[in-house]
Amino acid sequence: MVKRSVDEKDDQTPVPLRAASALVWAYVALVGLSLAALIVMSFVMPEWATTEAWVHMVIVAVFAVVLPRRMRRARQGQRGAVRAVGLIAAVLFVVNVVEVLLPSFVPTWMQIAMVVMAATMAGVVVDVIRWALREH
Repeated sequence: MVKRSVDEKDDQTPVPLRAASALVWAYVALVGLSLAALIVMSFVMPEWATTEAWVHMVIVAVFAVVLPRRMRRARQGQRGAVRAVGLIAAVLFVVNVVEVLLPSFVPTWMQIAMVVMAATMAGVVVDVIRWALREH
């Protein structure tokens, strides 16, 4: 019988928060694309790169840095990190929904990006809740 090392994983071992992890990386990509679009629009169509759009972009960019770091720990099963990912995702969901509902807060192109970000974060919250219910 061949002994396996501790680092080898059984192919049937479920990887925790696989969907949430994929959604976090989708969020990071969306933020990157939105930031690139905002930079371009600052030069080409400055009226579409409002101060509110920049403030929103800075905030979501900070979370695009924080979320993958927390997700790495969450996938290792650290309950505090899972809680942090769920909480951050829930806050991002609420903030994006509220800001989309504010009339003329940001340009339409950014509202569309915010709706997609909110949907992505809702998916993360659902996967975190599913994980928490399975663990107990």
